[in-house]
Amino acid sequence: MEEQSSMWPTMVMIVSRCANSQVLSMFGQWNITLSQIINTTLATILPYTFDAGHFCLNSSLEAFRFATMAKIAIGSIQEVTKPDCIQALVVEFIATFLFIFAGVGAAMTTEKLVGNEVVGLFFVAMAHALVVAVMISAGFRISGGHLNPAVTLGLCVGGHITVVRSVLYWIDQLLASVAACALLSYLTGGLTTPVHTLAVGMDFLQGVIMEIVLTFSLLFTVYATLVDPKKGFLDGLGPLLVGLVVGANIMAAGAFSGASMNPARSFGPALVSGDWTDHWVYWVGPLIGGGLAGFLYENFFIVRTHVPIATDEF
Repeated sequence: MEEQSSMWPTMVMIVSRCANSQVLSMFGQWNITLSQIINTTLATILPYTFDAGHFCLNSSLEAFRFATMAKIAIGSIQEVTKPDCIQALVVEFIATFLFIFAGVGAAMTTEKLVGNEVVGLFFVAMAHALVVAVMISAGFRISGGHLNPAVTLGLCVGGHITVVRSVLYWIDQLLASVAACALLSYLTGGLTTPVHTLAVGMDFLQGVIMEIVLTFSLLFTVYATLVDPKKGFLDGLGPLLVGLVVGANIMAAGAFSGASMNPARSFGPALVSGDWTDHWVYWVGPLIGGGLAGFLYENFFIVRTHVPIATDEF
């Protein structure tokens, strides 16, 4: 999951170019530059920054601006032709396909065999927890074992995968989901693939917030157990712990929003079944939650020097 590359121009560069430009006159007495406006605003809304394991008052604003603007790596379209990228896409497709096949298959089995909703929810949660843990372990060394566009976005925000490769992963994951659900529908004699929908009485805002919180917890766990170089004794346990948080979230919220946490997990069943009810919720919520968790963990909890790879290496 660790991939570093060229960086966006940082806020520091923008500030330095504009520092001598007078852009506002207040009450005809003070001339305030754009640099002063930005610095004052940041100091007001973000008086504390995280520096080398300690919170510091206003002492790391420049470092914060650099960190928050410099992590996203665009990459190059030439990545598509690189053997390691092709290999990663193949493995990501296989891992996502098997994850969706097992996860959606478990939901279909539950609808067919289990009459008790509590037992069914537990069965589905455990199936997802196990298959997520196994597929992350299987794909981690080659593709990172994302299985999820929200995970890919969260890692892209942190600079661990380029934007170009992220888009390729998204396409890969969605195709794998559709293929798995289509195969399930065929193998089960045309049974409907269950879709994620909001529970009766739950409005769109509640559903989106629920998915934001659930996906935030997922990405927070991914960063803490798989990405953070100081994960310590958690090293090696990451896939299992990520699987467990997925299972726990399904038990906690499966009866309300369905606990998708994954646009690909929702997309395949919706396309194959033709039921798009509430579908947008399972894009907006997970992507916000995943991106937010990646941004916060990368910039506030991982302490290290970000060294970009030269652009000519892509």
